[in-house]
Amino acid sequence: MHIDVLERYWLIAVGVTLGTFTAALLAGIFIFGLRTPSPVGRIDPTMIDQTEFAETGLRDMGNNRYEVYMLAQMWSFRPSEITVPAGAEVTFFVTSQDISHGFMVEDHDINVMLLPGQIARATTFFDEPGTYHIICHEYCGPGHHNMYATIIVEPATTADADTTK
Repeated sequence: MHIDVLERYWLIAVGVTLGTFTAALLAGIFIFGLRTPSPVGRIDPTMIDQTEFAETGLRDMGNNRYEVYMLAQMWSFRPSEITVPAGAEVTFFVTSQDISHGFMVEDHDINVMLLPGQIARATTFFDEPGTYHIICHEYCGPGHHNMYATIIVEPATTADADTTK
């Protein structure tokens, strides 16, 4: 069978590209431990008041570490505002009460989809003082454009700096 020279070059280029992508995928899985996002738990969305999401909000875990339990519902996040000191490590536990919502923290590496009954977990650091928004990025109905929350990062005090060492 005769293969033209140009066809041979294209076949080699495609083979090299596929090999590179396969190698990158395997390196991500086995060397760097990357995994697809998956829920950390499940709850009955009709029984939110009987779960840890009944009392949403910020929880101080010590050593400048915080956990935030948030609830997404048409067309708001609860709580709608949290305040942490600069340098804080914040772990978000978030679920949806009604329909699919998005959860994206502005200028940070958190971007998850929220499904009713599934608990999503994401951790990030807030190093710079300022105001950051949590934005719903999944269309959730006519009030979607109003669905956001605010994270206020305050400058670290001397006492905070001493406890983080």
